[in-house]
Amino acid sequence: MKVISVFGTRPEAVKMAPVVAELRKHSGIESKVLVTAQHRDMLDQVLEIFDITPDYDLDVMQDNQTPTDVAAEVLHRIQPILQSEQPDWILVQGDTTTVLAASLAAFYNRVKVGHVEAGLRTYDRYNPFPEEINRVLADQLSDLHFAPTETARQALLREAIPPERIHVTGNTVIDALKVIVARPANGLAPSHPAHKRLVLVTAHRRENFGQPFADMLAALKQIADRDDVHLIYPVHPNPNVRGPAHEVLGGHPHVTLLPPMDYLAFAHLMGRAHLILTDSGGIQEEAPGLGVPVLVMRRVTERPEAVAAGTAKLVGTDTEVIVREASLLLDDPAAHEAMARAVNPFGDGHAAERIVSILLHS
Repeated sequence: MKVISVFGTRPEAVKMAPVVAELRKHSGIESKVLVTAQHRDMLDQVLEIFDITPDYDLDVMQDNQTPTDVAAEVLHRIQPILQSEQPDWILVQGDTTTVLAASLAAFYNRVKVGHVEAGLRTYDRYNPFPEEINRVLADQLSDLHFAPTETARQALLREAIPPERIHVTGNTVIDALKVIVARPANGLAPSHPAHKRLVLVTAHRRENFGQPFADMLAALKQIADRDDVHLIYPVHPNPNVRGPAHEVLGGHPHVTLLPPMDYLAFAHLMGRAHLILTDSGGIQEEAPGLGVPVLVMRRVTERPEAVAAGTAKLVGTDTEVIVREASLLLDDPAAHEAMARAVNPFGDGHAAERIVSILLHS
């Protein structure tokens, strides 16, 4: 059996790394890796951490690229590889434009698609954008659906995906996190004043550009004005994020703005945080595994399991709401403890083993 694992961004690479490692263990599988490099630098960090050398690198990243740019380049560059390799399967992960384009190219070439982390839904096609449509379409193109939770499975069933194609495996990010936190950070993670509590921030979602992002930054500034906290914010290089973030928060004595971090360092930083404020998707899964409460600065989430379990709370982008909810977790130890102790609903760290076993018996 020949399997090509395809990914292009840091989150995809993190979540596919355990699958790639598991595929390597089986002599009956010829495993190859194709990266699109939709995000070049951040992807390369993860490849190094997990000791993955791609067999193919499409290197599609451009300055100020749009989803259309990425989709067109991936479709164009992956076609001859699929024709030459003739794999039995390609594996994709999540909901990036790489996922949609690779799945469509595989369909055109009659190659079967396995979708890792299938079935996530917000039921709002523009939130998150373009991820919601990417994953819906990728699921329609896929032959096997590796759903991380029962909630994701039910979403797929409602869309008439045959039940025999859906397998609940847990989320591979828990597999990856177990590997990473077992390694020493070797001083890579930035420090903060020991007498202050760390509030870790990530904010970069495309649908939040403009006024929503300005409102989020205003909230972060108010939180940073407290004397008992220190904010660390690795800032995405997109000019719609970097410029405003540095304008509002740059120079604040209680804020450290950094370029995007190595995943090993970032994982250890998550573990030290008292609270995480984010509009990211994957952190909603990772932080609960480390016992850290998460406030999600979005209107909707494709990970309702985290909200239902009490490990994450949706706070939107309104300044007053963000400040109020963050203050509650900073001022009320019982409220913080309730979120920190809630059970992580995303798996046991053996998702990659299940995925590869299912492939072998498909």
